[in-house]
Amino acid sequence: MNTRAAHPSARETTRAVRSTYLVFALLGLAGATWVSRLPQIRDRMDLDAASVGFLLLLLAVGGLVALPLAGPFVARAGPRRAVAAVAVLVGAGLGAVASGFALWPPLLLAGLFVLGTATGFWDVAVTVHAAALERLLGRSLMPRFFAGFSFGTVAGACLGALMTALRVPVSLHIGAVALLVALLTPAAVRHFLPRPAPTAPPSRRKAPEPGTHAWGDPRTVALGLVALTFALTEGAGSNWISLTVIDRHHATAAVGTLAYAAFLAAITLSRWVGPLIVERLGRVGALRGAACAACLGVVLFATGPSLWTGFVGALLWGAGAALGFPLGLSAGSDDPTRAAARVGVITSIGYCGFACGPPLIGALAGRTGLAPALLAIAVVTGASLTLAPAVRTAPHTMREEEAGTAPVTPSPRVPNHQGARCADHRTPHRGQ
Repeated sequence: MNTRAAHPSARETTRAVRSTYLVFALLGLAGATWVSRLPQIRDRMDLDAASVGFLLLLLAVGGLVALPLAGPFVARAGPRRAVAAVAVLVGAGLGAVASGFALWPPLLLAGLFVLGTATGFWDVAVTVHAAALERLLGRSLMPRFFAGFSFGTVAGACLGALMTALRVPVSLHIGAVALLVALLTPAAVRHFLPRPAPTAPPSRRKAPEPGTHAWGDPRTVALGLVALTFALTEGAGSNWISLTVIDRHHATAAVGTLAYAAFLAAITLSRWVGPLIVERLGRVGALRGAACAACLGVVLFATGPSLWTGFVGALLWGAGAALGFPLGLSAGSDDPTRAAARVGVITSIGYCGFACGPPLIGALAGRTGLAPALLAIAVVTGASLTLAPAVRTAPHTMREEEAGTAPVTPSPRVPNHQGARCADHRTPHRGQ
C-alpha cells in the first residue's frame, strides 16, 4: 500500500482541501456564466417561457445521460483524472454555446447538451473527492465545499451583470470563461489526494458496491429524493429568478441579474456556515430548517408586492435551498467503499430535479405566469420534510465506529489551516 497516499501530510491535505474549493468554484462559474446571459439569449432567439424551459431541459438531459455512467467511471479513473478530463469537455460545451449564440443557434443547443453531460461527470468526481477529505479530517465539510461552488456561481452572476452593463458581447464573455475553466481546472486537480484514504484494515474492508446494488438500497434512493427536491428548488431559483424579476417588476436585465446574484450569495453564505448548523442541529434538524426557509422564501418572492420583497424572498429562498443537496451527498458517502456508486445514484436522482423542474415551471408559466408557477416549488420543498430522517448517519457506520473500523475523529490538538484536524495525528485504528 502507498503509505504516503494513505496518510497524507498536513501540507498535502491542506493543498487538497484548497484545490477542492477551487474546482467546486470553477464548476459554479461555468454554470452561472451562461445563465447570467440567459436574458440576452432569450431575446436573441425570441423565446417564450416554455422555450427557455426546453433549453434548460436540454442541459439537464445531458447530465442525466452522464450520471449513470459517472459512478463506475470515477471509481475506475479516480477523481483527479476524471475531473481533469471533463473540465476540458465543460470548456468545449461553453465554447459551443458562445459560438452558437454568434453564428448558428443549433450549435448553442449542442453546446448545452455537452455542457450538461460533462457537468454530470464533474459533479460525481469532485463530490467523491470531497467526501474522502471529509472522512480524512473527521468533520462535516461538504456544505462548505458546496459553498465554494456557490461562490463560483456568485462570481459568475456578478461578472455577468457587469458584462451586461458594459455591453460586452455574450460570445466574448462566455468564450473567455470557457478557456479559463479548461486551462485552470487540470492544474488545480494536481493537488487532489492520490486516492481516497483507507478507512479500515484490508481484511475487514468491504468490496466496492456495484451501481445496480446501490439503486436497490432504500436509504440511497431516499437520499436521492432529498437531493431531487432541493435540486429542483435551487435550479428553479437559478434559472427563473432573473426572468421573473424582469417580467413581474418591469426591471432591467442588470437588475434581474443582481437578483439572481443575491439568491446565489445567500446560498454561498448558508453553505459556508452549514457545518456549524449541522454541528448544532444535526443533519435532520438542519435539513428541516432549510426546507422551511426555502418554502417561506419562494412564497414571499412569488407573492410579495414590491421589488424589495422579491429580493428578500430570493435571499430566504437561497439560504434554504443551500443545504439539502450537500447533506444528501454527505450522508450517501458515509461508507467510503460504496461512496462512488451511491453518490452516482443520489446525483442521478437529484438531477431529475434540474431536468424536470425548469420545463415544468416553463409550461406552467405559460398558463399562469412565472410568479404563480413558482409556488409549486414551495409545495415540493415542503414535501422534503418527510424525507429528513434519511440523512441520519448510517447504522453500519456507527457500528464500525464503535468497533474501531471507521475513521476515528482526529485529535483536536493539531488544527490545519482550514480549521480541521491533521490526518497524520489520528488515533490509530484498533487492530493496527
